[in-house]
Amino acid sequence: MNRREFLKGLSAAVVAGAAVTAGCDNPSATRAEGFSAGEVPTDRMTYRTDAHGQQVSLLGFGMMRLPVSDRKETGRENGDAPIDQELVNRMVDYAIAHGVNYFDTSPAYCKGRSETCTGIALSRHPRDKYLVATKMSNFRDWSYEASVKMYHHSFEALQVDHIDYYLLHAFGGEGDYDRRFVDNGVLEFLLKEREAGRIRNLGWSFHGIQPEFDKVVAQHDKYHWDFAQIQMNYVDWHYAHELNEDNVNADYLYDELDKRGIPIVIMEPLLGGRLATLNEHIAAQLKASEPDRSLASWAFRWLGMYPRVMTSLSGMTYLEHVEDNVRSHAPCTPLSDEQMALLDRVADEYAHFPAIPCTACQYCMPCPYGLDIPGIFAFYNKSLAEGNIASEGSVEQREYRRARRSFLTTYDKSIARMRQADHCIDCGECLKHCPQAIPIPTRMHEIEAYTDRLKDSLV
Repeated sequence: MNRREFLKGLSAAVVAGAAVTAGCDNPSATRAEGFSAGEVPTDRMTYRTDAHGQQVSLLGFGMMRLPVSDRKETGRENGDAPIDQELVNRMVDYAIAHGVNYFDTSPAYCKGRSETCTGIALSRHPRDKYLVATKMSNFRDWSYEASVKMYHHSFEALQVDHIDYYLLHAFGGEGDYDRRFVDNGVLEFLLKEREAGRIRNLGWSFHGIQPEFDKVVAQHDKYHWDFAQIQMNYVDWHYAHELNEDNVNADYLYDELDKRGIPIVIMEPLLGGRLATLNEHIAAQLKASEPDRSLASWAFRWLGMYPRVMTSLSGMTYLEHVEDNVRSHAPCTPLSDEQMALLDRVADEYAHFPAIPCTACQYCMPCPYGLDIPGIFAFYNKSLAEGNIASEGSVEQREYRRARRSFLTTYDKSIARMRQADHCIDCGECLKHCPQAIPIPTRMHEIEAYTDRLKDSLV
């Protein structure tokens, strides 16, 4: 398959993928297609064991991409629509009824609303029916006072007297771990909280450079980490560094944790939903192998092949997502050697597709100047996949004119004019928060320059 065929085939996938990843900031997202059919069993969930013998569902519910109410109904046009608590409750009820017991949130998710919504949904169930994970998300103010206040607020929002899994959240830049957790005394405080039983398991999540990872892993003998959270999927296994030179391949992260017997929680198992909506050429190969399986199930079952994986987090926006993901884990059946080899080929093709590696995690939001950063990247990737990024030097060709017209006419419809790339002033605030280390202002200026060139070439 040549590059042109690959780009053409990916188009439908990116449209659906944008809906899957949007969550808390896109209430108009449509439900992704391609879910597996059939009844979902209630008693077949696959479980793994944590550092203390607790049974943990292999599927974890990531409370990052929760559904929101329609902005048109609420009158809120800038991503501030409230979370649909009723739908969240239904999804949580369904997950618990089908054996899911791990729920992951953070003070930073859904613009600070995720913990409260998670607490409302979970508190309706007996405490022994769920395990809750949250984080020290002190990105903007890492003072001891502000960090401890954040910690105590998590208990109030979640309506719990203990937190099952508590994480030092998303360190990875040079000196980030020491600055946010060690030098200010926060880690010492959390270790005492673990000793007192208010934290049952203490761990961390990593996004960043290898020296920071190596430093923290090496402290396992001192701190006895109960678990660690890493980004791992069949693309990042060998290609994370190739996609971004600051990232570390997941096989290295996994192996280092496995050597020390540290249970692993997986984030971004579907690369922000993109591995659930692959192009037609690849999807046809997977469907030929197992016609009744969803594309997402392949990514989850691949993770299930690694015994150190304790749970895989999936940010779910609709009940259909919960149903399909439960089906993939109830039980999580192993892949054959041939199927593993097929996913190796899929990963190689995917890694060499020139999309912006945004997972729509929303960590960069809100932008101080109002840009819809994840929305702009999703639109650009969609245009790229559909062949609507015009090649340079072909201004007089009909294909260029078609691509130019399509890009310009849909840009304003997809992204509000005041939230487009040309409003980036290069303040760099977003750079401190992007776990994928995307040079966001640079990419914004590139998209702005490209848009200007298209407008200048109008005839």
